[in-house]
Amino acid sequence: MNNKLILDKLEGVKQRFEEVAKLISDPEIIADMKQYVRLNKEYKELEPIVDVYNEYRNILSNIEHAREILSEDKDEELKEMAKTELEELNLKVSPLEEKLKLLLLPADPEDNKNAILEIRAGTGGNEASIFAGDLQRMYAKFCEQKGWKMETSNFTEGTVGGFKEIIMNVKGEGVYGILKYESGVHRVQRIPQTETQGRVHTSAATVAVLPEADEFDIDIKQEDIRIDRFCSSGPGGQSVNTTYSAVRLTHIPSGIIVTCQDQKSQVKNLDKAMNELRTRLYNIEYQNYLDKIASERKTMVSTGDRSAKIRTYNYPQGRITDHRINLTLYDLPSIMDGNIQEIISKLQMAENAERLKESGLN
Repeated sequence: MNNKLILDKLEGVKQRFEEVAKLISDPEIIADMKQYVRLNKEYKELEPIVDVYNEYRNILSNIEHAREILSEDKDEELKEMAKTELEELNLKVSPLEEKLKLLLLPADPEDNKNAILEIRAGTGGNEASIFAGDLQRMYAKFCEQKGWKMETSNFTEGTVGGFKEIIMNVKGEGVYGILKYESGVHRVQRIPQTETQGRVHTSAATVAVLPEADEFDIDIKQEDIRIDRFCSSGPGGQSVNTTYSAVRLTHIPSGIIVTCQDQKSQVKNLDKAMNELRTRLYNIEYQNYLDKIASERKTMVSTGDRSAKIRTYNYPQGRITDHRINLTLYDLPSIMDGNIQEIISKLQMAENAERLKESGLN
């Protein structure tokens, strides 16, 4: 890597990492929880870059040492060993350089956060609700594979199955940075169960993925919130349906309404509803960030345009097509069973390639 700009950036990152390491052990910083959380987050973000950079520098040092042996040492056996080592070390340099370039790209500050996942039936009537249910199952299976925890906070069932809408909290490592690629309109083409003529119908569901706001991200004034308590209407047994455990929050300044009714405990429902309200308010500001990306980036990958048609699921052909990167796979049953990582990985690669081009690091 001969690019002096990149090496200078890496040195700067290393110096900042060492500085942050000292700060988070300072008693004054520890006493200021908001600042401590922010610096601890920065430390964790810088650590993988510094680790790879140290590995890269170590390899370069070993390469230099091997070359010195080849040019100066007279021991043939030692020179042969140095030659072999040099060949092995040279193979490691290029992959590490590419990895460092990607690590130097400014990360979406929300990528490591948990997420709120919303699925809403769109055009297509009952079939759209059934498809929304299929998507919910697909994401539940995917989250299970990733070891993430998924909890439903609110839902409205479809007339003949599935959901008119369902809102879930997903918790785990790097949830938003992975699921954000799912935001947009998902279209399905198949023969509905109620179709007697065997005709293929097109329906749609909208998926929205929001980064969960941390407690320190936004401050909500209690006087700005109206709290209504009522009986839960969904399944869950007698205690859920006969006690005032469900909670509806109305944020008066913004008009945002959040409902949570999946827990038997009113306290737990209130806590989850507050978390969702905090997230929705925070995402008003975050959307400005996404809009800025959308104006600068040609692709629609993770730009937050939730009205964009991103994917088609064609059942008669067993085909799934992601329109953002013109990716077509003939593995629909497996994908609907939660195996969507291949699609997400290709979307990440496409976005990283574009970001590298924009950054001038490539």
